[in-house]
Amino acid sequence: MAVMANNKDAKNSMDTSKYVRYTSEQVEALERVYSECPKPSSLRRQQLIRECPILSNIEPKQIKVWFQNRRCREKQRKEASRLQTVNRKLTAMNKLLMEENDRLQKQVSQLVYENGYMRQQLQNASVAATDTSCESVVTSGQHQHNPTPQHPPRDASPAGLLSIAEETLTEFLSKAKGAAVDWVQMPGMKPGPDSIGIVAISNTCNGVAARACGLVGLDPTKVAEILKDRPSWLRDCRCLDVLTAFPTGNGGTIELLYMQTYAATTLASARDFWTLRYTTVLEDGSLVVCERSLSGTQGGPSIPPVQHFVRAEMLPSGYLIQPCEGGGSIIRIVDHMDLEPWSVPEVLRPLYESSTVLAQKMTIAALRRLRQIAQEATGEVVFGWGRQPAVLRTFSQRLSRGFNEAVNGFTDDGWSLMGSDGVEDVTIAINSSPNKHFASQVNASNGLTTLGGGILCAKASMLLQNVPPALLVRFLREHRSEWADSNIDAYSAAALKSSPYSVPGSRAGGFSGSQVILPLAHTVEHEEFLEVIKLEGHGLTQEEAVLSRDMFLLQLCSGIDENAAGACAELVFAPIDESFADDAPLLPSGFRVIPLESRTDGSGGPNRTLDLASALEVGSTGTRTSGDSGTSSNLRSVLTIAFQFTYESHLRENVAAMARQYVRSVVASVQRVAMAIAPSRLNSHVGPRPPPGTPEALTLARWICQSYRLHIGVDLFRADCEASESVLKLLWHHSDAIMCCSVKSLPVFTFANQAGLDMLETTLVALQDISLDKILDENGRKSFFTDYGQIIQQGYAYLPAGICLSSMGRPASYDRAIAWKVLNDEDSTHCIVFMFMNWSFM
Repeated sequence: MAVMANNKDAKNSMDTSKYVRYTSEQVEALERVYSECPKPSSLRRQQLIRECPILSNIEPKQIKVWFQNRRCREKQRKEASRLQTVNRKLTAMNKLLMEENDRLQKQVSQLVYENGYMRQQLQNASVAATDTSCESVVTSGQHQHNPTPQHPPRDASPAGLLSIAEETLTEFLSKAKGAAVDWVQMPGMKPGPDSIGIVAISNTCNGVAARACGLVGLDPTKVAEILKDRPSWLRDCRCLDVLTAFPTGNGGTIELLYMQTYAATTLASARDFWTLRYTTVLEDGSLVVCERSLSGTQGGPSIPPVQHFVRAEMLPSGYLIQPCEGGGSIIRIVDHMDLEPWSVPEVLRPLYESSTVLAQKMTIAALRRLRQIAQEATGEVVFGWGRQPAVLRTFSQRLSRGFNEAVNGFTDDGWSLMGSDGVEDVTIAINSSPNKHFASQVNASNGLTTLGGGILCAKASMLLQNVPPALLVRFLREHRSEWADSNIDAYSAAALKSSPYSVPGSRAGGFSGSQVILPLAHTVEHEEFLEVIKLEGHGLTQEEAVLSRDMFLLQLCSGIDENAAGACAELVFAPIDESFADDAPLLPSGFRVIPLESRTDGSGGPNRTLDLASALEVGSTGTRTSGDSGTSSNLRSVLTIAFQFTYESHLRENVAAMARQYVRSVVASVQRVAMAIAPSRLNSHVGPRPPPGTPEALTLARWICQSYRLHIGVDLFRADCEASESVLKLLWHHSDAIMCCSVKSLPVFTFANQAGLDMLETTLVALQDISLDKILDENGRKSFFTDYGQIIQQGYAYLPAGICLSSMGRPASYDRAIAWKVLNDEDSTHCIVFMFMNWSFM
């Protein structure tokens, strides 16, 4: 009876709360609290009733129900918005795929027709093989006569330029719609709703060409505005000047442009372009921006060659932008160029003859910039350190531009070459006009431009054999101690201080102190990272090391995806001070590795890393046989190194000698690393040689799961996953944050799965510099130290819900956590594992 009475009371209570009506003032007060904390605790709800008199007549349970309903409505609204967005994307992508399918069907029909025609011709030739009459020859010659159409003479008048523009528009539209060029799908680029787009490259054509179709959440006018501002997204673009612009009678615009692009290495000259750009609107409402080079064959105006630049040709290229139903745009991009490969050394010609390289550097880069800006506008991209997306993009652009300027060393920027020391392996260039060099900086009135001397750049290029560029750059990023010298780092950072250090001596691998990678931002597809590197406790002497503060580098890393065909990998960094101002002067240095022979398929080579997580991505790569590295066995790439230093006039020769010696030591270190990680090294051993760290990762995963089963009594994963590779892969992709912590007086993290790294907002390399007490709040620390004895004696302990702090200082809540002791094969305590369940950022 008591149970029935309780049920009846509960039902009456539910019925009462069902018909609660809130006034507008009450809803407004609840909405204010919801915006601050969508899931308030019971204490917070009671406090809310006490602080807001207008809510005094509402029971805490009713307020709890209101917040539950409010969260549910918010979730439904977001889900409905997401589904609508996905539906629009799928509809537009279906339209693109249908058009692409129609184009391919027409191409197949044409090939079938040509195949049948060729068969008929061969049969006729075999029947009439003995017929060699003159009449037959004359008739055949008459059929083959197809005179080249002659264009009427054109000049630099508006009418002549409009004629060139209309011809460019016709040729571009033919390419954009899939004709005029034999297009094949680019290796590794699969279309889909989450892909960057449909990317194709030319099979056989004059020069190199790439074509892409994609969806962007921006209106056509905004898309055209972004793409026409080429220096903002094309990292190789040095300048783009509009020399002449005038409207046309049909509402379009014709512009005459002069563009300069950087050379990728010190072994080749830069390129420039003299082009006509035509912007117009088609009858169906599509916006078109097309462009082509002006030369003697088309007529029109011309400009003389520019010193230190090779004049390249842009064949009809551009952008076809169609408005999409429901918002956004469908865009088709065509890039078609003749980069004059004859002007570079033969070993570098694949770089200028590869349509895949052009697609990565221009076509895909344009789509990525549009997608990045579209997602930033919707608030989907989260950036750290309170920086606006435009500011972070500017930092990335300035790092890349500064490195390109150092590699090219243009005389109009004030650069000149110094004499060598008899060995031509390292080139030294000086710039005695830093104010001119930093004219592009936002504000360079402090630090670098107050020098009594200038800037010195030591640069070198070298060929690498059988070294994947992505793997090499990833190693250089994560293992700075293998090549860097802390004395040189400190000297570079001294340019930001009032009293520079004296010139240090260079020591190969002289890096001291620890390196902490602090994530700052990344692009949507994670192909580029912007981060701050914290180098702790640097000084040039023992006395200075005691007094010195930490040193910081702003670093840009890109191209570390081993499956991205034709993509170059870069690691560019510049010293910054603690203030990290938006207008801080930057003096970039770094590495660029460019593949000279791109893969012909998207399978890639073995996915190998050089730390504890080396087996986490695929799991079975450690058992790869020596014959599996065939796709990388003939891979060639060119490495370009450039390091910039400031100098005072009376120390110029000393700084030059130091820089030359340092670059040579870095080159030697990189050569040693390249030999160690080259896939061909696997063939010199009997049987497979797994990447370093793979056995430790597999063993640790096995210990974690065995200890969990021993202490808790259940399996962490399914019982049928017995293979070490499967266990490691499941551990890495587990949805809960799993972290290993050392058993010390000051516990530090030694390993974490992907969810754990996301929760801490760090990387595996920087993880080891984070201690347990830094991430736990006061209640979490008290709970852990209270239960520490239970963990050691009993083997495990359950921890209540709480809050953790990431390395970026962001609070993350979790529903509950479990900690257990990990035993090794000798039953000794190896570490303590924490598993934070249902965590999310607050």
